Amino acid sequence: MSSTEQSPQASPEATPVKPVIPAAAAKRANASVIGMIMALAVSLLAILPVVLLNAAPKSEPRRPVVDVSSIAANAAGVAGFAPVVPSLPDGYSPNYARWSGAGTDGVSHWDIGYLTPAQQFVSVVQTGTANPTWLNAQVKKAPVTGTRNVAGVDWTLYDKPGIEKSLVATVGGTTVVLSGSAAFSELDEVADAVVTSATHR
Repeated sequence: MSSTEQSPQASPEATPVKPVIPAAAAKRANASVIGMIMALAVSLLAILPVVLLNAAPKSEPRRPVVDVSSIAANAAGVAGFAPVVPSLPDGYSPNYARWSGAGTDGVSHWDIGYLTPAQQFVSVVQTGTANPTWLNAQVKKAPVTGTRNVAGVDWTLYDKPGIEKSLVATVGGTTVVLSGSAAFSELDEVADAVVTSATHR
């Protein structure tokens, strides 16, 4: 390019146009944005206490308070025997205790459920009118696989892979069935407490 040549002038159409907002309009726009932010902040402050109050507890869920002794005392009048009230170490907690009237099997019974220290389950079922049909249902049709002597009582072990194991014995003139997912150490502990309850009344 020679020195006499000049660069082409940019056309008016190619020059960007910057919009000019009047000061009053800009002030109104800023005021609207600030207002929205303040409204949002107020809404969050109003919701926050509700969220905090309803937040999921970090501690273990509360377990029901079950007064086994009182329920057993009420059941004794219709049971025809003294319902056992096992005294268990810390870590065992009852989650139900009830008297169940006779069903189609003709057997009424005392029933307690415990959560063990290892977070397993053990049920204590006691009746004075056991029959083979009822017992077979209680042990979930599991076969006899042995015996265990606990607290001077011979307990028959019913065990089958994939189902709960059961210990069955005659205690205090009644049939007692212990069933659950707990280890033998915990089942034995419950069995010992059942025998103590039945023989010290």
